[in-house]
Amino acid sequence: MSEEKSRFVVSADWLQAELGKPDLRVLDASFYLPAQKRDADAEYAAGHIPGAVRFDQDKIADHSVPLPHTIPSPELFAAEVGKLGIGENDRIVVYDGIGMFASPRVWWLFRVMGARNVYVLDGGLDGWKSEGRPLETNVPRYEPKAFEPTYDASRVVTLDTMRDIVASGALQIADARSAGRFAAIEPEPRAGMRSGHMPGARNLPSGVFASQGRFKSLPELKRTIEDAGIDLSKPVVTSCGSGITAAIITLALESLGHSDNKLYDGSWSEWGGRDDTPVVTGPPEPVKA
Repeated sequence: MSEEKSRFVVSADWLQAELGKPDLRVLDASFYLPAQKRDADAEYAAGHIPGAVRFDQDKIADHSVPLPHTIPSPELFAAEVGKLGIGENDRIVVYDGIGMFASPRVWWLFRVMGARNVYVLDGGLDGWKSEGRPLETNVPRYEPKAFEPTYDASRVVTLDTMRDIVASGALQIADARSAGRFAAIEPEPRAGMRSGHMPGARNLPSGVFASQGRFKSLPELKRTIEDAGIDLSKPVVTSCGSGITAAIITLALESLGHSDNKLYDGSWSEWGGRDDTPVVTGPPEPVKA
């Protein structure tokens, strides 16, 4: 891989050459919004990368809260991924249909739970298919494994912590929602949700980090983040609509060597769904020269 590319992103050429290795696990983490009009389970059944198991982000989640795909407890996560034949020391490659949409969330989730050899497939399944690479329809079965979680709670932000961050301005906030939703020009896709953004937040729409599902180079990532007003020498908390695309910013930060970052798991589904959290409308403040 080029030194200008993220060390956490692997190419289709690399993955195809590694398929079948005993320590490799490939995960289909596809997830779509209703507006995208795609069915992740149906697409997996119709054809997936050989050896890939389905990772459903809505099923492997904490269902005791009303928010979507909330991070599960380490015990639940370990039990579910263990059933898929995944251990914490395996090499794990995550992909989604589009390429850089939902897969970074699962990359982040595994790392928070203690796995270290976790990567995202550049170009996703759409790119894999466009290049005529092999697919299979049978569902692979692996012997269950014991996944030993080492949960890093410091990388996950709760509502109470987010309130403190907003009130104090202690951390930079990077919001991955579209510019229209951020500025309250476009409505939120979820009913009953206020529009706008948290005071002090900067807008980094998730789509700016990739082109046709392929992650941008490190210089491009750096420029994109800094142009939005984020100082890479200071800590950052990432957020989005429901905690999924925030991880795209996290992946970009980590790719640039920025490790002092956290992800607000409840994101706008939680913040914008309440009436006791401060909300600002309009575009972000101009970036200081």
